[in-house]
Amino acid sequence: MKNICILGSTGSIGRNALEVIANFPDLFHVTYLTANKNTDLLLDQLKRFKPRGIGILDSGCAQTLKQQVNGAVQVFSGEEGITGMMQQEDIDIVVSSLVGFAGLMPTIEAIKKGKTIALANKETLVVAGELITALAREHHATIVPVDSEHSAIMQCLAGEDHAKIAKLILTASGGPFLNLLKEDFPAITISSALKHPNWNMGRKITIDSATLMNKGLEVIEAHWLFNLPAEKIDVIIHPQSIIHSMVEFIDGSIKAQLGVPDMKIPIQYALTHPERMASTFSRVDFAQLKQMTFYKPDREKFECLDLAYRALKEGGTAPAILNAANESAVDLFLKEKIRFDHIPFLINLALDGIAAKHLPSLDDIIEADAKTRIYTLEKSSNLK
Repeated sequence: MKNICILGSTGSIGRNALEVIANFPDLFHVTYLTANKNTDLLLDQLKRFKPRGIGILDSGCAQTLKQQVNGAVQVFSGEEGITGMMQQEDIDIVVSSLVGFAGLMPTIEAIKKGKTIALANKETLVVAGELITALAREHHATIVPVDSEHSAIMQCLAGEDHAKIAKLILTASGGPFLNLLKEDFPAITISSALKHPNWNMGRKITIDSATLMNKGLEVIEAHWLFNLPAEKIDVIIHPQSIIHSMVEFIDGSIKAQLGVPDMKIPIQYALTHPERMASTFSRVDFAQLKQMTFYKPDREKFECLDLAYRALKEGGTAPAILNAANESAVDLFLKEKIRFDHIPFLINLALDGIAAKHLPSLDDIIEADAKTRIYTLEKSSNLK
């Protein structure tokens, strides 16, 4: 029996993880759940899964939540409380699915306790990849990717010699604006940007998919997970989202992992890894599918992809600057403060305007994040 803590249990990944866990009551027990501020759903999950503790990231909701549970379970609040939760001994696997930079500190604490990390928070490796991978080695923590793309690569590499890898090929659906002309980007609405053609995800990651920043972040994450340089990590547009990623080897052979676009599949694999367990999830019907298509990404139209490669190559705190500027710009777009095409514009300004520090400490990363958010907000006020 494995004890599971889910950071971000009310989000898309968290809800899917709980569905998977419910299918294996003899294998998994939910011990802790956390949310940002969705207390209603968190309380519903508390009733169903009966964890020993719950956490709320938004401190303003904490007092109300404590009153509602009335001492029935321990309540952790704020970033400090959620981070402290990771010190609990009755946690074997942490599903790290908090959105954005907020997932960094709890994940670091879980790594220091030597726990297995089912990592869905890609920003953790983006902003602090060197630090995270070093800590994982030091504390013998295991990081298992949950993202469908990185799960696919991990599966393709099982039993293979990593020295024989020619390149990784991350697939991208292309998002809702694959066929939209760039000159039409200024008129993109929030509702149209949130209509992803294949995946049902949270608002922030859906916007990242629309700009292709999500794929750029995955390139940086793949660099740290699989220890390969940017030149060996490619992106290809695959609108059907059936091939989740591929690995090309030096002899020209290519291995691909396929499946329907359902996050429960990579989540289950992350939780049961290295074993595979039976499931009732949908299967690919190739006769119904009929075809799979592939395109090179239009890097002039989707500028965020090149910005991510730039940050990876620059290194140091550049990826933290990239991530903070992106999080800020996406939030501004969702609040109707800027246009869709302003997102890459602001990120580019931040990468140009804020000097990156090399060999950064955790404090340097936190400082770069805070500084970039202020800078991006200031620059956005000049946009029309």
